[in-house]
Amino acid sequence: MHTRIDASARHYWIDAAGHGNRAAVIAGLPVPPPLLPAISAHRRLRGPYTAAGTIMRALATDALDRFPALVAAHEIELRCVTPEMRDRIPATRETLTSLAVPAERTRFYSRLRTLRIAHGLAEFLRDYATAAGQPRSIVVDHVDDADQTDQELVSVLLRRIDPALLTLVVGTSGAAGRPETAAERLGDPLYGALEQHAQRLGAGAPVLPASALRLGADPAIDSAEGVRRLAAAYVAGDCIGSPELEAAYLELGTAERSRLHDARAAALTATGEFSLRLGAVPYHREHGADPGGAGAEALREALDYCIDMGFYEATVDFGRRGRALIDWQAQPDLWWTFTTKMTTSLAALGRAADAEKLYNEARASSVAAPVHMQAAYATAMLYTRHHDDEQRDDERALGWINQAIAIAQLLPDVKVRAMQTVFNQNGLALIKSHQGHREEALRLVGDGLARLDSELDPHEHRLHRSVLRYNRAQLYAGLGRLEEALADYTAVIEEDPHYAEYHFDRAALLRRLERDDEAMAEYETAMRLSPPFPELYYNRGDLRSALGDADGALADFGYVLEIDPGYVDAYINRAAILMETGQPAAARGDLADGLAVAPDDPHLLCLLARLELEEGHRDGARAAADAAVRAGAGVAEAWATRAAIAFELGEPAGAVADLSRAIELAPDPAVLFNRAVAHQALENWGAAEADFTAVLEADPAEGEAWLGRAECRHRLGDAEGAGDDLRQAAALAPDHSDAGVMVAGSAP
Repeated sequence: MHTRIDASARHYWIDAAGHGNRAAVIAGLPVPPPLLPAISAHRRLRGPYTAAGTIMRALATDALDRFPALVAAHEIELRCVTPEMRDRIPATRETLTSLAVPAERTRFYSRLRTLRIAHGLAEFLRDYATAAGQPRSIVVDHVDDADQTDQELVSVLLRRIDPALLTLVVGTSGAAGRPETAAERLGDPLYGALEQHAQRLGAGAPVLPASALRLGADPAIDSAEGVRRLAAAYVAGDCIGSPELEAAYLELGTAERSRLHDARAAALTATGEFSLRLGAVPYHREHGADPGGAGAEALREALDYCIDMGFYEATVDFGRRGRALIDWQAQPDLWWTFTTKMTTSLAALGRAADAEKLYNEARASSVAAPVHMQAAYATAMLYTRHHDDEQRDDERALGWINQAIAIAQLLPDVKVRAMQTVFNQNGLALIKSHQGHREEALRLVGDGLARLDSELDPHEHRLHRSVLRYNRAQLYAGLGRLEEALADYTAVIEEDPHYAEYHFDRAALLRRLERDDEAMAEYETAMRLSPPFPELYYNRGDLRSALGDADGALADFGYVLEIDPGYVDAYINRAAILMETGQPAAARGDLADGLAVAPDDPHLLCLLARLELEEGHRDGARAAADAAVRAGAGVAEAWATRAAIAFELGEPAGAVADLSRAIELAPDPAVLFNRAVAHQALENWGAAEADFTAVLEADPAEGEAWLGRAECRHRLGDAEGAGDDLRQAAALAPDHSDAGVMVAGSAP
């Protein structure tokens, strides 16, 4: 569903120091009644999805009663952000990844998973508010102190939720006493979403920090008991209270503060609400009487959960805090747990250099074989997958992966040795594939799968065995062995039927096999199994377009752009369909939006050149075609499009030159046909005949080429050959018109 935003309505951004100041501004806003009481997004409360979980816990109970189908459609998102409700929201789409025990977890979610979750939550909230039948509002404060997951969600809500339906009021702490700008404080995508979709308001004077306050100025708290009372209130508010409360807290001695923190942690744990163990509980244990023991264990629990869920920013934070609390020599296993899960998360976040520094530290600090084996494997993956292109080095990756394999082969336990050797050899297969040695990679994966099937019990490491089979399917597909690839995709789906990416990839393979109906069914299955992601709808849109369903394709490409306004290929495809279906104004809008995202995209510029020509703007067409060639000198379509423009403008010699360059880059019968037509216009009959002949060698059923070559042979004095060609053309289509028409953009 494509959401239409009411341009006259606005969300609000209250950027002011002090919760009280922000609350005063919010109280005077002309917003609809609140959907639920104002909430805090501060990550100290419940860690990742503090705000999302608070919203969904408040709404999901009502939704379960009134809109069970809506809850069922978004079970993955709701269970992800409200672990407390997992016993009430049935799990019908579990995967081997989500069910794997920690010791068998060999696959982690993409860092983009949280963005998919955010879009699914936005659609749940939109549909819930729509069903409520009247405009409402939501106030979310402390967003600048929120975890990345909540900031990402707020960004999506600002962009996708119509403020006339649900007004979002976002509170941030202002810039008082802080040197950085709002853009630096908030970062992307939050700052951009606030700037574009919310009206910014500020209020009040700067709030003094706690260190500048003197408690004795207030006779009501000018006593030890008053200080303890206020300090206790500060800790009971999870240390997110006012500066006055913080000042009282700082007046206490270390032991008394620790006692308050431990009591608060115990009380929160007793509630049984798991999400508190991702925020406030570890925070209080860190500041309690046993930070290196109870504090480190609380952080480890939160770290383990967050990495398994794909909450990588939080995992890095917990790892950093845990490492700061412990002595690695006294607690080596716990130290490595914090380190390796932190590095895995850093790599997933694109911070490969930071991850490598920690691996180097681990190698220098530890003589434990498992540490060196894991660090070697992970460093190999940094060099073949995660580092920036200029830093990738498959030879260096080979050195590290071979070290990991050598250590794995020395492990004493037979099953552990088999599993770890195969796991590391799978990494070797990836490197070999990146080097172009796909057959060798295929052998490694196949041998590994056979070894695990032979040496492990059927129920052991099902996840990794499915990963190996999936990797083999990908290798088969890359080698063009499509039926073998299909067999492996089918087998892995039977083993793990709810993993959406398997259906997505199987659909692409079915398209290559020209089994379009089955491909369509697989795309739609993947849509049911996953929160929305743009590639899925883009591919279905492309298939719909190929099948002649222009309306369906336009709907899919429109939805892609709602999810991801920076998805350039969706602008390209939607604009092309709009042009083909006689909607030039809408096409021009898409081209303008696409070029705003990617001003030098040659495909957008090619479409613009065609549109300009169709609307009679000769100079605009030429300028756009020239820009396409400058931007895409290695793109055949750019040269072919400029050639078509030149031909239409009466410049066949220029068309021949550009078409020749296009053919050098990507030989294509359509481009050869166009060059033949251009040669005809120049009366280069021999060259035209050669090009028409090449077209007919590629496609003997191309009637226009038979006609074109007949004319060339006639001009060259070959009456017999011309007659033969005319008879061939007549046999294909008796009513063929004359050859000699070049179609702009005929080269894909």
